[in-house]
Amino acid sequence: MSAAEEGGVFHRARGRTLDAFPAEKESEWKGPFYFILGADPQFGLMKAWSTGDCDNGGDEWEQEIRLTEQAVQAINRLNPKPKFFVLCGDLIHATPGKPWRTEQTEDLKRVLRTVDRAIPLVLVSGNHDIGNAPTAETVEEFCQTWGDDYFSFWVGGVLFLVLNSQFYQNPSQCPSLKQAQDQWLDKQLSIARQRHCQHAIVFQHIPLFLESIDEDDDDYFNLSKPTRKKLADKLIHAGVKVVFSGHYHRNAGGTYQNLDMVVSSAIGCQLGRDPHGLRVVVVTAEKIVHRYYSLDELSEKGIEGDLMDLIKKK
Repeated sequence: MSAAEEGGVFHRARGRTLDAFPAEKESEWKGPFYFILGADPQFGLMKAWSTGDCDNGGDEWEQEIRLTEQAVQAINRLNPKPKFFVLCGDLIHATPGKPWRTEQTEDLKRVLRTVDRAIPLVLVSGNHDIGNAPTAETVEEFCQTWGDDYFSFWVGGVLFLVLNSQFYQNPSQCPSLKQAQDQWLDKQLSIARQRHCQHAIVFQHIPLFLESIDEDDDDYFNLSKPTRKKLADKLIHAGVKVVFSGHYHRNAGGTYQNLDMVVSSAIGCQLGRDPHGLRVVVVTAEKIVHRYYSLDELSEKGIEGDLMDLIKKK
């Protein structure tokens, strides 16, 4: 059964857009809304990390299945419903060509099929999804399995841009694909400037930086200094307010000029002291407010009153 035959949960990003949100209906501001952001369910990492073999381990992922099921159940109970649920990459742990990739993919699909059909999924590619040095073949595999690797969509007058951050990290095996995304992004940012959208928001897997635009290169968890500075300046010039990322398996972030970099911890394996969790992001006419919840908190208590007040404010 192909992704497109599974009831429309997957493959919603086609032709560099998300068909759940027709641009002609969503390009004008309609009032506050919210969405849910998760990152790194990464089926298989918890076992691999515990054994110290992250390259070849990961032959069990029952813990990640349970955690992702808990996340989906918590999201489905929310009222009002979020506009969408975005997963900021590393959907599974097994990289292209590694054992258990097919099994991890099928198990994640099975869990994500239980997301309320009224809540569209926005899926971002991570380095484990397309490889640390992606090729045309690994990118195409992702697109066939989950949908486009980069795209844009409008929700209530807000422009959302989903980027393939691996093209910034290591495009050595697919320079033409990186060039195509660069050209596409320039056009999208031009639209953002010309149309004066209410906000512009970016999703990508690898953060620009973890705390500061001037921090040292990590060679894994952040983008290189020249790359991050060039991209950040381009986004700021177009009026982008915030970049949301995962990858770090910890909460982090900072601000560069008027651009917020928000690094959200994982649904799956934690590499720091944060709980398994999700981020609630509220978009008002004036600002973007976000808060990280543990899965237990969101399951048991839901969204706190101050955020609900913002969501319901007319």
